Amino acid sequence: MTEVTVVVKAVQITSEKNIEIISIPEPKLKEGCAEIAVKVMGICGSDVHAYAGKSPNVTYPVIIGHETAGVVTRVAGGPNRNHIKVGDRVVLNPYIYCGTCYPCSQGRTNCCESLKCLGVQTAGSMSERFVHPMDLMIKIPDDMDWETCAVIEPTVIALHALHNVQMQPGDRVVVNGAGCIGMLIGIAAIAKGGIPIMVDVVDERLELAKTFGMKYTINSMTEDAPAKIREITGGRGAECVCEVSGNAIGIRNTLDYAAATGRIAFTGWPNKEVTLPTAVITRRELQIRGSRTGVTKEFEEVIQMVQSGELNIRQIISSIVGFDEIPQAIQNLDERPGDDLKVIALNL
Repeated sequence: MTEVTVVVKAVQITSEKNIEIISIPEPKLKEGCAEIAVKVMGICGSDVHAYAGKSPNVTYPVIIGHETAGVVTRVAGGPNRNHIKVGDRVVLNPYIYCGTCYPCSQGRTNCCESLKCLGVQTAGSMSERFVHPMDLMIKIPDDMDWETCAVIEPTVIALHALHNVQMQPGDRVVVNGAGCIGMLIGIAAIAKGGIPIMVDVVDERLELAKTFGMKYTINSMTEDAPAKIREITGGRGAECVCEVSGNAIGIRNTLDYAAATGRIAFTGWPNKEVTLPTAVITRRELQIRGSRTGVTKEFEEVIQMVQSGELNIRQIISSIVGFDEIPQAIQNLDERPGDDLKVIALNL
């Protein structure tokens, strides 16, 4: 009897500025893995950078995508500590780690020495079916809408930044960069009792931040941001600063936004070396941390916060497209990056 090959669609970047829907064989199950029918995908800035030829870690051709949720359709044998079974609704932790290097031994799997992110160092999940390790699948409640599920992974990045600055209720949190991650940091800060201060250079994004509940916004191009922050904080500066823009000037300015002994998280990825006056860091004993992606327990925390009603992350979605519209959506985001805050694709 001839075996029938099942074909599924996937989104592939073949070369710089060339993206298309391709047909691939249904993925093969591997030990310790499960297959999902992909229901929703978020389009990330890294997908757009890969399309534009601005991602140094991407080798063409590459199937992109890592913000993914769906329904389990097949399960293989092997490790299954999350008790994944057919029919479960899951979101993917897209950061594949070794589990044995020093960071992994400390529970900081997001900093694995051989970390691979879906759609960057390995094939991504922007396809109709995808096979992934069950240990990196997190169950989502049956009543959580798929649109919200598409935003779980970027919210993990935002929450990880707040964990890194050790935000406490009542802390002022300067967020430098009002993009998707920056907005989610502000929204999550409010949910945890913090007071976000959004800094950006685009008035429209600052006005949008206000609709998400952020009382304080500053345009650093037209206002004296350090002075305004001192005014808001009674002269002390912000206890917490999260830098998301990756802009060299913005990174430098974080030192002026923070209170003495303040905590700073660098989440944005600069495209060149940035010079910082270390004397300022030493004199004011500023605590600076890199903040990269997130870990499985933070996926679980985000899901719990959404389910309890503490966190509304669906509100940042600006456009919803279908699977076949993804290439055009990515092209639009590259050509007009300010038009959309967050685009997701449904495949229901």
